[in-house]
Amino acid sequence: MSPKHTIPNSPILAKIVEKRIFVIRGQRVMLSSDLAELYQVETRALIQAVKRNPKRFPPDFMFQLSLEEANELLRSQFVILKKGQHLKFAPYAFTEQGVAMLSSVLRSNVAIEVTLRSCELS
Repeated sequence: MSPKHTIPNSPILAKIVEKRIFVIRGQRVMLSSDLAELYQVETRALIQAVKRNPKRFPPDFMFQLSLEEANELLRSQFVILKKGQHLKFAPYAFTEQGVAMLSSVLRSNVAIEVTLRSCELS
């Protein structure tokens, strides 16, 4: 496995995942961009996989943030966006069930390994 596809061990993965969990609309979620980075795929590839499998992602597994929610979250949490900057597309938020479902639709070894290690943390 090349360094690009190296998956952090469980304690390191736990810290990475923990920092990327947010409470949005009263639910603990992870954002599509963070999951794409963890699963080592492009965000658009992750979203395409979700859109190809809509029955696997009901509203209690994932939802799309409004642009206003996304801009506010990114400003307050990451301080990435400067005043006046805006996102083109609002990210998706995945609940724990949605995150688990992603590994089955992405069908990559990295996605499976990350999911397995994440399950060890529960």
